[in-house]
Amino acid sequence: MILRRLAVAFHQSRRLYSSNISHDLASRIAELNKEMETVFGEPPPNGFAGSVSNDFMAQESQTSSKIGGSTPVLTHVGSTGAAQMVDVSPKENSKRTAIASSKVILGKKVFDLVLANQLAKGDVLSVAKIAGINGAKHTSSLIPLCHNITLTHVRVNLTLNDKDFSVDIEGEAVSTGKTGVEMEALTAVTVAGLTVYDMCKAASKDVQITDVRLESKSGGKSGDWYREK
Repeated sequence: MILRRLAVAFHQSRRLYSSNISHDLASRIAELNKEMETVFGEPPPNGFAGSVSNDFMAQESQTSSKIGGSTPVLTHVGSTGAAQMVDVSPKENSKRTAIASSKVILGKKVFDLVLANQLAKGDVLSVAKIAGINGAKHTSSLIPLCHNITLTHVRVNLTLNDKDFSVDIEGEAVSTGKTGVEMEALTAVTVAGLTVYDMCKAASKDVQITDVRLESKSGGKSGDWYREK
């Protein structure tokens, strides 16, 4: 029973992300040591509590070093656990840029039709490009907690890739303001991919939209970020 309580206490302590996490764990271990001394008539070996605490502290130190010493938080979750829209009014205006990408795997049959512009709905790449730009501009209508921001530039490029019979999509969103444009870039490449699917679905239902991801972002308090190649 004592060991079970120790395991539960240790597991719960690992889930706490606050500045006093180490103190809480040490207090729990000290209380359990006293209880074990009462039951068994002697304190537990020094190495037991020490090894648990030391191992935990080492892991916490490694985690902190990976995240630059700051604790990650979900800003769209309030103190009560309810969803919230982030108040960005205290932030400084800065130029924000984000680049995202996605891929649409067509298969050779559909790829050849797109290449020859022989699909019934017309020019797949041109329609998808306009759809992606339009999608970026309507991101806040699609993603409920996104801010309605003014975009200064949106770029969507679609390239046929004959190595895997796919369409490679890249989208870029730019704005000067108080919040980032990652969601706008991601929405652009996602809507463009969905449009490619819609244009091609009559020829094949096997078309796949894959690898939707952020490639880079710049601006704001968190600075620049690039996906490692």
